[in-house]
Parts: sequence; C-alpha cells; structure tokens
Amino acid sequence: MDCQGLLALPWIEAEKLLQEAGISYEWEITRPTRDFFKTDESRLYVLRVREHEQGIKVTLGAKVIPTV
Repeated sequence: MDCQGLLALPWIEAEKLLQEAGISYEWEITRPTRDFFKTDESRLYVLRVREHEQGIKVTLGAKVIPTV
C-alpha cells in the first residue's frame, strides 16, 4: 500500500484502509496555534504520513469551518 495515498483523506476512511492492509500505525492531532480559523474536531483528515520501521505515524488536522 502506498501510504502517501492517504494524504487529505478523511481519517475514518484512511484508518479503515490501514486496518484492512494490516499496517501498524499511530496518530497525533495537530492544532492551530491561534483560534483565528474555527475548526470542527469531529471531522479529522490526514495532513502528514511518515513511515517508520515499526509502521507509520499519521498527523491529523481538523476541518476548517467555512465562514459566510
């Protein structure tokens, strides 16, 4: 499996693909340092994928809530 193909996918979908492929992973959530843009923490998506000997590390970010 090409783990870079997980970039920008919703976390629910990416996690399912990792589990189906039997790939060991760990994840972390990154947050903005300022609250200028409001985010929806229930809608996580993949920002970064780093491969390690033990598996991969996935960095997640929350979807930005559009303002009108």
